[in-house]
Amino acid sequence: MQVLQKQIETASKEELTLMLYEGGIKFLNQAIIALEKNDIVKANNLILRTEDVVREFQITLNHDYEEISKPLDTLYDYMHYRLVEGNLAKDVGMLNEVLDMFREMRDTWKEAMKLAKAS
Repeated sequence: MQVLQKQIETASKEELTLMLYEGGIKFLNQAIIALEKNDIVKANNLILRTEDVVREFQITLNHDYEEISKPLDTLYDYMHYRLVEGNLAKDVGMLNEVLDMFREMRDTWKEAMKLAKAS
């Protein structure tokens, strides 16, 4: 736990964003496994943690750049909605949909970080 705390304290904003994407993916993967094992309580807790990640993305959006922040905010709303619905219905398909979105966004973010370092 102390290693993670140190990583967070020394990470750049870009690295923190990547860590959030990775965390959302990890929690959602674990939630899906828990649902498949019929461990409803564990799945619920992990889905709630994933919802927290989505909300963190929403509250930290910079609305000065509305052409980017507005569609992202809408996407985050949709992701949150699907997480809530998937949790209520115990529907792995809904959770996988959000997991795919997280992965795509993480991969895009990694590429953007690479391009920013190269320039």
